[in-house]
Amino acid sequence: MTSIILLILKASIILSVFAIGLKSTFEDTTYLFRRPAQLVRAVVSMNVVMPLLALILGLAFDLNPALKISLLAISVSPVPPIFPNKAFKAGGTETYTIGLLVAAALISVILIPIVMEIIKRSSSAPLSMQPSGVFVTVLTTVLLPLLVGISVRTLFPTFAERIAKPLAIVSLVLLVVCALPVLIGMSKAMFALVGDGTLVILSLFACIGLAVGHFLGGGRQAGNRHTLALATATRHPAVALTIGHANFPQQRLPLVMMYLILAGIWGGIYLAWARRHEAAHAAETNHAVKA
Repeated sequence: MTSIILLILKASIILSVFAIGLKSTFEDTTYLFRRPAQLVRAVVSMNVVMPLLALILGLAFDLNPALKISLLAISVSPVPPIFPNKAFKAGGTETYTIGLLVAAALISVILIPIVMEIIKRSSSAPLSMQPSGVFVTVLTTVLLPLLVGISVRTLFPTFAERIAKPLAIVSLVLLVVCALPVLIGMSKAMFALVGDGTLVILSLFACIGLAVGHFLGGGRQAGNRHTLALATATRHPAVALTIGHANFPQQRLPLVMMYLILAGIWGGIYLAWARRHEAAHAAETNHAVKA
């Protein structure tokens, strides 16, 4: 039953990315590669600052090895396949969001082995991973379904426009139906993390990620700042699990899932604050113009 649930869960994620591709273009996928300054800020935010933060937290608080490995795995993973939906709600432009999704996926395949090797040599963390596993996960859950969706839109734009929304709804329903049994099954293991400081560390990691992404995501489009903040704090669970699999297989899933839940909660709080701040700023600007 668990295997069936996870298979349907993966199918729902692939379907979600395919639906996003049906509303995107090939030009969107190369957006950040054509804007080196924005690409560098995104890489620094996601792939430089966060791994360093994971190391610092591990050393400063003498974290247990399972938590240390989980933070490191999360810090070098790309953004999750369902990330664009959250980014659009945050006001991020379609071109920047899709460009960030693709850039993070491609760069992760190159950077993850390098960053993990650096971390392995500079710390006592027993790191181990298979680059092929990361590549297959990123390819099957992000790059292929996105490119297929874009290709369908290019060849059959009317058909793509008609089926994009229904497919997105179906993928969301499948995601909820499959995720609930998984979360219920892991509830005991996740509740065991309460009270030992794990939630504090995971929350701190997510909040700093939001702050770093917000700071480095500056530009004319405020929504893109929010997009990078969410991307820095929220990562691809399957990639994080792939990295952590060889080290602590009995603990990796509850820790990663708990982080995703906390990152979602803090991300929601951040977006609520950002929207209030923007509304207040817009009101002040309008008042100044009228004056």
